[in-house]
Amino acid sequence: MNTTKQPGEIDHHRRSFFSAAATTIVTAQLGMMGLAEAETAKPWKKNPPTIKPGTHNSFAPLKHINAGELNVGYAEAGPADGPPILLLHGWPYDIYSFVDVAPMLASKGYRVIVPYLRGYGSTTFLSSDTFRNGQQSVVALDAIALMDALKIEKAIVAGFDWGARTADIMAALWPERCKALVSVSGYLIGSQAAGKTPLPPGAEFQWWYQFYFATDRGEAGYDKYRHDFAKLIWKLASPKWNFDDATFDRSAASFNNPDHVAIVIHNYRWRQNLAKGDPKYDELETKLAAAPVIAVPAITMEGDANGAPHADPGAYAARFSGKYASRVITGGVGHNLPQEAPQAFAQAIVDVDRF
Repeated sequence: MNTTKQPGEIDHHRRSFFSAAATTIVTAQLGMMGLAEAETAKPWKKNPPTIKPGTHNSFAPLKHINAGELNVGYAEAGPADGPPILLLHGWPYDIYSFVDVAPMLASKGYRVIVPYLRGYGSTTFLSSDTFRNGQQSVVALDAIALMDALKIEKAIVAGFDWGARTADIMAALWPERCKALVSVSGYLIGSQAAGKTPLPPGAEFQWWYQFYFATDRGEAGYDKYRHDFAKLIWKLASPKWNFDDATFDRSAASFNNPDHVAIVIHNYRWRQNLAKGDPKYDELETKLAAAPVIAVPAITMEGDANGAPHADPGAYAARFSGKYASRVITGGVGHNLPQEAPQAFAQAIVDVDRF
């Protein structure tokens, strides 16, 4: 794959969907009436406006809405009647991963919705009796419930880490709700069976925190040191990203959510089949365990300096059966790609909208 040396430069690489590339185990571990139909915004003539990462440090006042089991806190930018985009963050990150992306897309007329996932920021459970469940299908159902509450029939969905997995699941199980997909690190839909399969020692080492979270000590340690823990993950996952304390602290505040630790611990224990999910979602998880193909238009992205576990794009290309492109973003870009390379991420969204 050819790359250039300029930061944020995009390496466009279209892959055939008729290749025999199989999804790897690492990949498996890693993811209406009265409703408005999504439309297409006009593309930038060449590239999105030049912007230095970190240019913005705030959103407009957050909004809240009851959706499914949650009262969701979310940022919104752009016109209310614009074609909708749902931007989904990962762990241990939050909505500020998109603080530079959102205004760029809003400037093109998109309606940009950036929610806190369950267990983050100002998103809270409506009932104290609700199971603090972090399994993959539930997080995706949260996003669908949010779209329902906002009367959005179809949206472009985009994300990274947990957010990419959630976007992948939405595109796979509810393609009628997803106009297009942008997924950092590709196809991240997994299963508990895959989570039980041993990996080579080097690969297992990359998942050290998952094994830590499997213990009572790990749960207590994450609760006590969640700020320091998250900062360590940021440094390991994006070794060339020189973020400052103010940037980190803006996101770290979201980890003070009272349900944060419970959701994170359950998510990682569920992946290893060390914690049970809710039986009412078994049918969805069975579908996901079969690694369903994603048929909506999609762009997958990878940073050239991603320090988190991730598969080569060739390993999951066959999981995308619609129009598809894979891009490597150069210049020392790590795991938090939307915040480290906002121009490239915004460009991918505009481009996939035109597929």
